[in-house]
Amino acid sequence: MFGDMMGMMGKLKDAQKKVEATKERLHTVLIDEASNDNKLKVTITANRTIKAIDIDDQLLQDKDMLEDYLILTLNKAIEKATQVNEAEIAAVAKEGMPNIPGMDMFK
Repeated sequence: MFGDMMGMMGKLKDAQKKVEATKERLHTVLIDEASNDNKLKVTITANRTIKAIDIDDQLLQDKDMLEDYLILTLNKAIEKATQVNEAEIAAVAKEGMPNIPGMDMFK
């Protein structure tokens, strides 16, 4: 019984390490998102860090429009990044998780 518990703890530690490694790797996964007309482009990592914003000169003439574009495009990029992030981490966590009751939140 105690051996099982130790083995499980080891598995959890390995899973945790894998999750950390995945989080590190997600810093290098870039997601590009653009407005429908390509006047605004953003690049963010799968960890939701903004890496680049490219704004068409036309948008610089219209502050309100630019703000709308930024909100829409950044939100789309963040949504995509969140999906990638959660899918990657869930996959790693799930493979490393022993079936412990109450651990379904990682699925």
